[in-house]
Amino acid sequence: MGGEDGHHGGRDALLSGQAIEPLKVEGGQQVVDLIEKIYAHSGFNARRLADACRIYCRMLEDRTTVALTMAGAMTPIGMSGPIIELIRNGFVDFIISTGANIYHDLHRPFDLPMVQGHWAVDDNALAEEGVDRIYDVFITEDESLDVTDEVFRNALMTIPADTPISTAQLHHHLGRVFGQVAPHPEKSFLVAAAEHDVPVYTSSPADSSVAIAAVVPYIHEHRILIDPMMDLMETTAIVWNAEKNGVVELGGGSPKNFYLQTQPIIWMAFQKDLASGGHDYFIQLTTDAPHWGGLSGATPQEAKSWGKIKDAAVNNAVVYSCASITFPLLAGYVLSKQPPLPPKRLFGRRESLVNQFIEEGRRSPRLREQWDRAQAFLDKYPKLKDLWK
Repeated sequence: MGGEDGHHGGRDALLSGQAIEPLKVEGGQQVVDLIEKIYAHSGFNARRLADACRIYCRMLEDRTTVALTMAGAMTPIGMSGPIIELIRNGFVDFIISTGANIYHDLHRPFDLPMVQGHWAVDDNALAEEGVDRIYDVFITEDESLDVTDEVFRNALMTIPADTPISTAQLHHHLGRVFGQVAPHPEKSFLVAAAEHDVPVYTSSPADSSVAIAAVVPYIHEHRILIDPMMDLMETTAIVWNAEKNGVVELGGGSPKNFYLQTQPIIWMAFQKDLASGGHDYFIQLTTDAPHWGGLSGATPQEAKSWGKIKDAAVNNAVVYSCASITFPLLAGYVLSKQPPLPPKRLFGRRESLVNQFIEEGRRSPRLREQWDRAQAFLDKYPKLKDLWK
């Protein structure tokens, strides 16, 4: 197509792209050569992955505040490793993950078995043997899951149950605890995040085995108070304060939208023109297609209509392939091409950033108008408050 964004510019422009020749696969190529000399010279999702690699490099060169979002089962198949290296090199500044990825991150640091199995298996036989399956990954209930539950339960007991906290505070504390007690803390991305002050959020904190581990303390009156609104305010304040924002999304799901919604919140508070806002960079590695209408498969072009993306055509790449294949290649490419960056250590700045955002919001005429209308509504229907009783 005529340019990276595919805009029509006449026949000559349409045919100005690089000619596609037989690819030279000679063996022994390193990741950079594989991306630059093969994938970038090909088509379909191979070239989309090459585009994503270039965009990630531009993000880092632009000193962008980079978020990593994770859905699906990434850590059960070993993806903690690439994440740890990206954190250590300053290439990820905060993370939004499902709780499941955090839970399964902790098996290897405690030497708990998780092994390759097979997808074509008798699951009744697995159940009889006390083996759980994540597609072709096998985990024992007694030797792995029960022990991991206890690991989390014990760590949760060290958190005071008297003050609301964000999931970033929860995971930072857990990472510090596991860094002290795990035999192999270097195998946990949660530990690496705590060491580098990378905030880790969970957009649905009650939907994982981490929350299940909190049931016993809850029943016995040790009730940890997690406030999802603190997560919303902290992630929005981080994005609002950054000069440039970008994201690498593994899959879709709740983590995807939890990150993207920060821009409409900022627009709601401060901006007059929806078209002027949005994230600067967007990369998604996904198997979800857009034509089903779900959020996981929604394209950055669709996100532009919501004010979530700055430009519908520039600095965006969606790679339609399994992230188990594409994420190690993407990570390997940027780790090979880009020098390490100093960590932004956003965890320690969260409270200050939120306070700045709140102070600015209180001066916003838009938010004041919305607040006044809400108060007028309550004045008009005073009996509605009694419904809560």
